[in-house]
Amino acid sequence: MSKLTQAQKDQFWKDGVLMVENAVDPQSLHDLKSTFADWVETSRSYTEDFGEILDGRPRFDLQPGHSANNPGLRRVQSPEEVSEVYADVMRNAHTVDYCAELIGPSIRFHHGKVNSKLPGTATQVKWHQDFLFQPMTHHDMITCLLFIDEVTLENGPLEVLPGSHKGELYSHWHNGVFTGAVDHSIVEAQKENIIKCTGPAGAVCLMHVNLLHGSAPNLSDKPRTLYITTYYCEDAIELSPNHLPSQYTHEMVRGEASGTVRCSPYTMELPAVPKATSFFAQQEGTDEGNASPGNG
Repeated sequence: MSKLTQAQKDQFWKDGVLMVENAVDPQSLHDLKSTFADWVETSRSYTEDFGEILDGRPRFDLQPGHSANNPGLRRVQSPEEVSEVYADVMRNAHTVDYCAELIGPSIRFHHGKVNSKLPGTATQVKWHQDFLFQPMTHHDMITCLLFIDEVTLENGPLEVLPGSHKGELYSHWHNGVFTGAVDHSIVEAQKENIIKCTGPAGAVCLMHVNLLHGSAPNLSDKPRTLYITTYYCEDAIELSPNHLPSQYTHEMVRGEASGTVRCSPYTMELPAVPKATSFFAQQEGTDEGNASPGNG
């Protein structure tokens, strides 16, 4: 039985973004929140990024200015590798079924992360398109932002340009450096069309990977934490190294493998392979891995 109405499906393909409430059951939502709170407490004991993912980079990314008294845990890379709660939600939340209805029926998991803006931290996300970090043979991919906390206008909501997924794949390179962001003028020219995605904890924002989006700092006294997962139609193949490799990368979460590959025509510059903990360092210009490629 379909979990999305035809109107919701039409809206997703028209705007490139769709909000759906109650995407996860209440107990799982509680467990996600509790697990992240434990990670924040653990982070108080560290003064620099810590843990390790498959490619050797740190798992836990600390905001500049982080301290024991004012923790700034802003990202957990591949949390499903170290938490059964997150692994279960990655496979079994309603979110996965929504994606299967939109781009399936057979879909694979690409990567996951927790992005958090704790009160008093200045993390912002510059405008970008997710596909420019993870090129594949076609674009049938969805980034799912599951709201672990309520997202309000004050605590740094996702901002999007509806319909931009149908347009150009913009360069994320500037002066030979992969910054992970588009030129400011691109968004400025369309700023009157920007919408902010807010909603209760347990809601999910489904976003096409070509959609232009960003977010502002958290200006409230309440946290804004998201569990972000990306899924793709199983007949796509990666064209550059996965920027967030996981032991679960490419796991079939719905349907069956077809044994075929589908290709769509497009042109884009390949991303740089990150060396620092996360793409926040790329947007801050502190990732030493941002060397120019041969055609950059």
